[in-house]
Amino acid sequence: MVGVAVVGAGNWGRNLVRNFASLPGAELRCICDINEKARLAMAQAYPKARAVSDVGVALHDPAVDAVVVAVDAPAHYKVAKAALEAGKHVYVEKPLTLSSAEAQELTELAASRGRKLMVGHLLEYHPAVNYMKDLIARGAVGKPLYLYFQRVNLGIVRSTENAWWSLAPHDISVACYLFEATPTSVSATGHAYLQEGIEDVVFANLKFADGRMAHIHVSWLDPHKIRKVTLVGSQKMVVFDDMEASEKIRIYDKGAEVQRRSVESYVEAITLRTGDILIPQIPAGEPLQLECQHFIQCIEKDTKPRSDGADGVRVVRVLEAGSRSLAQGGVPANV
Repeated sequence: MVGVAVVGAGNWGRNLVRNFASLPGAELRCICDINEKARLAMAQAYPKARAVSDVGVALHDPAVDAVVVAVDAPAHYKVAKAALEAGKHVYVEKPLTLSSAEAQELTELAASRGRKLMVGHLLEYHPAVNYMKDLIARGAVGKPLYLYFQRVNLGIVRSTENAWWSLAPHDISVACYLFEATPTSVSATGHAYLQEGIEDVVFANLKFADGRMAHIHVSWLDPHKIRKVTLVGSQKMVVFDDMEASEKIRIYDKGAEVQRRSVESYVEAITLRTGDILIPQIPAGEPLQLECQHFIQCIEKDTKPRSDGADGVRVVRVLEAGSRSLAQGGVPANV
């Protein structure tokens, strides 16, 4: 049984508390939050766990094996570092930190202490995303060409981070996960319409060394709530719509082929192909529950987390490159 403490009982922290409290291999030992109202609510809902304001209580509790960090992003580094130094395994919500130097430091610290460090890149545990990854691995889409992501809605508007840092980590992690590579450069443009200096909408292009690319559109100032990933391959195209209740994946038997008209001719003809649409049945499972379960299993079996510290560092490096490009009006920035 893995003893767990959750630090931060806000909107997302409550979801983490709920999941770790219900996992067979975990025991929720402690919930930490500086907000008294939040602590009282947690104490009532989970009477077997201690609800405290001081994270030090959890760090010094020998029954706590792992600390889940769900505080605001600026505090991720401080809390995660303290937990690792206390000998705890650590799960940190995305992004791992707000600088790649701090993310790298945490990764190295975890390795030196023999502790697990996992980042909450939720979509890497989504059954639909893993179905897409399996399609690529089996060659079912042909050669993967490009991805594009839409993550937009009206709200929630943040005041401590822009839409790029708040929303794009999900899509960056999926792009790297599906392509099994790190982008070489990022070009990003956006604008702050509601609060000075905090972009509400960002359009970004991630370029990979082999010519593949991923386009990301994130915004909290949009009339539609869209959570969509499109993969275009040389043989087939796949759309993952997370707003769909049941038909989350659609596979389009569509493509374009370039053929020479004759052996002697350098003139090429493009043939378009349109076939059937397949809607596969995706394995059931709540992504957050699967993610939390994975963290516990990595501790129990001493295995490397899928979204480990290195994965967290990579995403933060891409975020930093995007920020540099935003500041320069879209000039590509190396990752």
